[in-house]
Amino acid sequence: MVEFSGKLPKASASTITIAALFITICAGSIMSNVSIYSSAFSAHTRLGEFIRRLNLGTEDDENLIIPVFKVTEAERIEWFMKKLPRLGFLEADTVAAERFHARILEFFGEGCRGKFYMTWFSPVKYFRRRDFWAMESLFKAHPDGCLLLISNTMDSMRGYRVLNPLIQRGYKVLPIFPNLPFLVENTPAETWLEMMKNGTKDPGVHFLMNLSNLIRLAVLYKYGGIYLDTDVVLLKDVTGLRNTVGAQSVDPKTRKWSRLNGAVMIFDKGHPVLLKFLQEFALTYNGNKWGHNGPYMVSRVVARLEMRPDHEINIVPPEAFYLVYWTRIERLFARPENGTERRWAEEVMGQLERLSYGIHLWNKKSGMLRVEEGSIISGLFYNHCIICGKSQLV
Repeated sequence: MVEFSGKLPKASASTITIAALFITICAGSIMSNVSIYSSAFSAHTRLGEFIRRLNLGTEDDENLIIPVFKVTEAERIEWFMKKLPRLGFLEADTVAAERFHARILEFFGEGCRGKFYMTWFSPVKYFRRRDFWAMESLFKAHPDGCLLLISNTMDSMRGYRVLNPLIQRGYKVLPIFPNLPFLVENTPAETWLEMMKNGTKDPGVHFLMNLSNLIRLAVLYKYGGIYLDTDVVLLKDVTGLRNTVGAQSVDPKTRKWSRLNGAVMIFDKGHPVLLKFLQEFALTYNGNKWGHNGPYMVSRVVARLEMRPDHEINIVPPEAFYLVYWTRIERLFARPENGTERRWAEEVMGQLERLSYGIHLWNKKSGMLRVEEGSIISGLFYNHCIICGKSQLV
């Protein structure tokens, strides 16, 4: 049964500070990162792979997987097949799969209060201060949480340098090179992967986004836990939620959810709804239609499963993670200029701190917006950062 409560548990408001100073990520020394990197790999990685990973991130533009838009389907498939040999995470390898699984089990072994996942399929140089803040907010709310960053570029020397400020402070974050054949093994998405590899399925122009859509479903099905997009800033502890997705919008008349979103997904290992998501992803894949295999897919499946007790999930209302809709997100980045705007900002800030578990920043819309001092985002940063200092969050 799908439960849409329409309300959230009460939560105390945090002290609101409307002023923020931002800091650039400080890179650690090469030698300290070699030590961290070597320790992370010593048990499960062969020397050749270790050396290859060291080089990843230094020339990681070559690892971009962005299909060209203005080509035919046949031309795009041809492009993908040429790219395929360089995408090591799509190839089946028993030894690599065992190593991947062992690293995850070891990482989540002891002392983790919450298993968290993020994905990153862009060059390391594009991992910006704002993405780093998302990780900070996670650990601010869950100091004993463990974050697995599934990425084809961050599991590298350059990636570890980016993550080092958190690692040095004792937070548990592990970048890991994905193994997609292992993750989708014995799921409906296994057939989809084979079709992609043999050139019978168009990857589409949104392949990277859909790769993230698939991996979040597969890793949650395989291990259970909490998935977050890198543009989700957590404001409160979410470990009390189970088998949960968030409503992005509701019908103003019926107050029933009208659109769900997968930027935050919390599920037990092996939950049957995840299997339905994987099946829908594989059967209806369309890599050229934005959102079709992401929020629209989640909405389609849950709508069909309503009133089925064997597929029970919890749907939290928009204020949980999507209080501010993407069409209005820029207002959170601007400093209020008059009394009306200040009152609106104070009201939204109060709602966020009282009612929301987190806030989705809609990076596709807000990614290049400058954070103005005195804005809502600047205040949230100061309340939910770990490395708080003087710099600009852009």
